[in-house]
Amino acid sequence: MNAEKDVVKSESLSKVPEVTLLFWIIKIAATTLGETGGDAVSMSMGLGYLAGTGIFAVIFAAALFAQIAAKKFHPLLYWITIIATTTVGTTLADFADRSLGIGYAGGTTLLLGLLTLSLFFWHRTLGTISVESVSTPKAEAFYWITIMFSQTLGTALGDWTADSAGMGYLVSAMLFGGLLAILALAYWKTTISRTLLFWAAFILTRPLGAVLGDFLDKPHDHGGLALSRYSATAVLLVFMGACILIFPQRAASKGH
Repeated sequence: MNAEKDVVKSESLSKVPEVTLLFWIIKIAATTLGETGGDAVSMSMGLGYLAGTGIFAVIFAAALFAQIAAKKFHPLLYWITIIATTTVGTTLADFADRSLGIGYAGGTTLLLGLLTLSLFFWHRTLGTISVESVSTPKAEAFYWITIMFSQTLGTALGDWTADSAGMGYLVSAMLFGGLLAILALAYWKTTISRTLLFWAAFILTRPLGAVLGDFLDKPHDHGGLALSRYSATAVLLVFMGACILIFPQRAASKGH
């Protein structure tokens, strides 16, 4: 009986990629794409934040259903779901910050609360928030909801540092990049919980991607490169696709 349970858990875990340097490179590219892609729909196409959120929410729901229904790890499907969370996170954060008028600080506080609640209920329900607990559809649902909230929080946080705090895109990118470097050092040099370090790094890659995306497509007078949002999104898609196809990813065999 225990052997059968181990097999079921192993098969479920096979849908989660092994966390390597490649994982973080693709994750940062995906979060940057989320910013340029989300802005392309809500701003360049003129659909607005609410409509953009609705569009990406439908895509996220479809991708999430396919991801949970899958019997094994499919890199392309996994990263499509990640992209869906980061695009809906972009438009949702912008809607909360700007359309609802609660500002970047208010949006960041609200989304931090939602993320905390997601982790709390995940832990309360399953007894752990480690990725190795993702062995049932319920656990996987908590995993993706937590990721979606972390992506949304990261967008608001990135906008807050770059705009409200007046740090600009490049300085903000160096700030979040530096914090990620500290987490990497803590991973190699300390015994701090790997689960805690994983989620901290996962959250911080989102504001890094947000400010990098804004740096690419914002006007020169706002400190950006004024690149086309469509072109930047297309280049990032090609880069991610190349990484996935050229460098095969293995399924995770243990918790992150």
